[in-house]
Amino acid sequence: FVMPAVSMTSLSSRGGARGSLGARGSFSHVRRVRVSASSSPASGASRSRVMMAAVEAPLGEDVSAEKSFALGPMTSQADRPEKRLQVEVVPNLAENTTAIRCLDWDRDRFDIEFALAEGTTYNSYLIQTAEATCLVDTSHEKFRDAYWAALDPLLNGKPITHLVVSHTEPDHSGLVKDVVDKFPEVKVYGTKVCLTFLKDLVSEGQTFDGVTVKGGEADNVDLGDGHTLEFVAAPNLHWPDTMFTLDRKTGIAYTCDAFGQHFCTEDPYDTNVDELLDHYRFYYDCLMRPNSRSVLTALRKTKEWEYDTIAVGHGPILRKSMTMWKDYYATWSEAALEAAAGRAAVIYEHGYGYAERLSQIFAKGANKAGIETEFIDLTAVDDQEVIEALHGASGVVIFSPSSAVAETKLSTAFAASSSKRKIFVAESCGGDDEPVDSILRPYVESGCDCPVDPLRIKTAEPTPLDYQKYEEAGTDFAQAMTKKVAATARKDAMNAGIAKSLGRIHSGLYVVAVEAEGGVRTAMIASWVTQASFEPLGITVAVAKDRAVESYMQVGDGFVLNILEEGKADATMKHFLKRYAPGVDRFEGIDYDSTPCGPVLGNALAHLQCCVRSRLDTGDHWVIYAEVIEGAVSNPQGRTASHRRVVATYY
Repeated sequence: FVMPAVSMTSLSSRGGARGSLGARGSFSHVRRVRVSASSSPASGASRSRVMMAAVEAPLGEDVSAEKSFALGPMTSQADRPEKRLQVEVVPNLAENTTAIRCLDWDRDRFDIEFALAEGTTYNSYLIQTAEATCLVDTSHEKFRDAYWAALDPLLNGKPITHLVVSHTEPDHSGLVKDVVDKFPEVKVYGTKVCLTFLKDLVSEGQTFDGVTVKGGEADNVDLGDGHTLEFVAAPNLHWPDTMFTLDRKTGIAYTCDAFGQHFCTEDPYDTNVDELLDHYRFYYDCLMRPNSRSVLTALRKTKEWEYDTIAVGHGPILRKSMTMWKDYYATWSEAALEAAAGRAAVIYEHGYGYAERLSQIFAKGANKAGIETEFIDLTAVDDQEVIEALHGASGVVIFSPSSAVAETKLSTAFAASSSKRKIFVAESCGGDDEPVDSILRPYVESGCDCPVDPLRIKTAEPTPLDYQKYEEAGTDFAQAMTKKVAATARKDAMNAGIAKSLGRIHSGLYVVAVEAEGGVRTAMIASWVTQASFEPLGITVAVAKDRAVESYMQVGDGFVLNILEEGKADATMKHFLKRYAPGVDRFEGIDYDSTPCGPVLGNALAHLQCCVRSRLDTGDHWVIYAEVIEGAVSNPQGRTASHRRVVATYY
């Protein structure tokens, strides 16, 4: 598997060359992956392979430059004692710069909607000069005691004078309130939207000295000793208030969520590329791909920055292969925009209910089907910006805002929409949602097409089944936008002779079945399946990127390959080939048994329980390589159902 051509500069020492955004080289990184099952760590031991020796030193104790990092004691989450937490201090990240990494070893889900295979980290950074002490981001509030136990000795009695808030998502700003309470004179730097949101995070009645950052030389902050901070607003990566920060002296770019990954390990750096790449791509697909245009805008705005380290908010700090990681973001985002068959404007109200999470998961589903999404936060834009964002969009998606915001903003969105656009409306689960029918009615009356029924949430907060509905609704909406174009493009792309020849490749018939947390069950008919290895025993399955089941076939996930029997497959095929509404249980009325990997059909000839080990991007499909864990044949005399085609322009 040859990765896209990228520039690959080794930056293992501080003397390494600094990269500039947008650089391209000709190095092709050939990658072979075999993921082995993780074992749970004992206290102080890594869940993943540890590439650097841990230093068991008390936090706050002087650690020499030769030592890599210091681990604090293992603690547990107050409400879930089985969830282990640990704080790691990485001194000498650069001159006068320390990293504080909060290790959430056992977090297995992020914002409910996607699973984590290797936990996550929440990273913050401390810059200390003779004149100032600057904290870049804080951490999740569940680390409060351990975080301050690590930070207080580093401060050594000195106050925090500057606090940079990259964005206000709770996993990075959960302790901002503590900082403002402890150091009321601290200057807090953030975008205009960020500082507005922060007012709701600090103690009631508490004020703070907020400094609005717009970007540009006038906003630069001199911390002393040559440390000058430069800022760039990077909205929608992945919150509307995000900004990047550069320390010109040390060549460190602080990017919060951007370039991160959910991967918890003691090694603070990107030492092992092969181990990290699947996690990096999964994180990008879930959080950044829906905002691919914003990714490219941020890369363009920072192209003159010189740096050799990306200090991320989640996962390993990027230094060893920094340029490669950065180039992947550019390559993937450019490819996403080039492949997009249309654009949908996603309108929501930041900070209201679950609008961010629901809109992001909807966009993830839409992106799978080849639609670009552009987010419009009604709290951060004026009427003219709404009109400009809607210009050229072939679809409009509205997550119901609060009634007060709806009165002033939604009329502008409707006025800027044409009758030829497709429309989708869903609840945000905020308690005061503008009724979806009231939002939808004027669009339908004006002639807009509503290809997917509005979604409503019946519980106080979204469940995993709700997230499944919203993602599948995004895919269905995008497919409705691209249906005619996609069918024509597929037919035109293939030479008739090749199509007939390729169609002579025969295959079996299978049902790929998954069962996830919260009662989520889904499945698909598959035919592009083959054995791929003897040791370990493995198979590959080709899964179209817009299939609902694809989201539950990430590295580490389990699934069952049900092998259908000749002469008995028709009813099963008919059932699973039906077009289901978003979130509908595909197994309702079907005889099956649950296993750790997923449902086994009662009428299957045989089944294989599998665990995903790696994924290969092949254009419009993922080729999933999985290790076979268990298997059984229910009818030894039966034959596998076969599938024959005439041409290869359809399944």
